[in-house]
Amino acid sequence: MKFPPASDIRKMRKSLDVTQTELAHSSGISQSTIAKIESGKISASYETVVKLFDTLESMKHQEHKDMTADDVATKSVITIQSTDLVHQASDLMRTTGYSQLPVLKGEVPVGSISERGIFELVRQGYTMEQLGQTVISKIMDESFPVVSDTTPISTVTTLMSNCNAVLVSKKGKIVGLITNADMLKLM
Repeated sequence: MKFPPASDIRKMRKSLDVTQTELAHSSGISQSTIAKIESGKISASYETVVKLFDTLESMKHQEHKDMTADDVATKSVITIQSTDLVHQASDLMRTTGYSQLPVLKGEVPVGSISERGIFELVRQGYTMEQLGQTVISKIMDESFPVVSDTTPISTVTTLMSNCNAVLVSKKGKIVGLITNADMLKLM
C-alpha cells in the first residue's frame, strides 16, 4: 500500500475533523509527536507514518459507518404533484438541474418521474406534445423508497443498488432526498 507523503497527515486529519489529541489516542502516538510531524520539525519513521495513515483510514471508514440518511440527504427536496402535467415536470427538471423528481399526492410519495422515463416514452411512439399534456400520474414510475432520517447510510447504500434515489422522512414528513450524486460525495 502506497501512502501519501507524511506532510499530508495534517490535511487528512483536518478533512476528517479529527484533533491531534484524538489521533494520538486512537493511534498510540503522542500528540506532541504528531504536532512535530505535521509541522515538519521531525521526520517520522516509516512505521509511525504507516500507523498514522492506517488510523486515519480506519477513522474515515468509522465516520461513514456511523452516518445516517439525514447526514447525507439534500434537504431542499424539489417535488411535483401527481395531478400536474408532464411539461410542468420537464420545466421543473430543466430549471433546477435535476434529472428525476419525486411525485407526491398531497404530501404522500406516490411515484417518480425522470428524464430517462420521458425519453423512453418518446422512443415508444409518444410525441413530445402528447406527453407534455399528459397528467403525471398516468406515466409516472414507482415511488422512491422512503427511509427514516436515522437510517444508517449502509442501509441506504443497499437500497440504492436497486433505485436512483431514496426519500428521507422524519415523523412521516419528507425532509430530504438522497441521490447517487449525494452518495458519491462521501468518497
